[in-house]
This record gives sequence, C-alpha cells and structure tokens, in this order.
Amino acid sequence: MKKPETAVLLLARVKANLILEHGADDDLLLGFIRAALSYAESYQHRPAGHYAKKPLPPTSEQAIVMLSSHFYESRDGSTAGFFGDNVQAGQQIWNTVNMLLRLDRSWEAAI
Repeated sequence: MKKPETAVLLLARVKANLILEHGADDDLLLGFIRAALSYAESYQHRPAGHYAKKPLPPTSEQAIVMLSSHFYESRDGSTAGFFGDNVQAGQQIWNTVNMLLRLDRSWEAAI
C-alpha cells in the first residue's frame, strides 16, 4: 500500500488551524501546503521531496501548518487573518516560521 502524500496528511491539521470545516478549498490548501513543504526543504538545505521519504519533525510540521495557513489567509495579497490590523503580522509569521525551520536545518556544508 502506498503511503499518502505528506501534503494530504497535513491537510486536516491545516484546516483545524484555520477553523475551516468545509472541503471547497481543499485543492487550494493542498497547493499551499506543497509550497510550504518546498520552502521548508529549501530553507533547511534538504533535497526536494525529502519529507516525502523522511519523517517530518514536529517543529517543521508546525512551521508548515503556520505558513500554509498564512498563504491561505493572505491569498488576496493582504496580511488578513487574526492579526489583519497589525502591519507587522506578515513579517512576524515569516520570522516564526524561519525560527522553527532553523531547528531542523541541515548545517552540513553543501558539496
């Protein structure tokens, strides 16, 4: 039996984070989750598809959930979301995501 794609496994977690109960935006969310996974792998100096083969550490998973949620809430180009009235909200999200991803970063020199 084939293991489900990592993005599909994270969909329920992202929807819970967004307090989103309908399925109308599932395809859109999966695209955002895949983009967040790709960003995480790049930021952490991991090869593309790394988390398709390796377990996703809890801190990286949280970063991907946060980033996917941010992409969804700001899909119209605004900050949006809970902190929509805070002009620094977008930067705060990126800072937190990067801090979480840094915890699982590969610090080996690239060859």
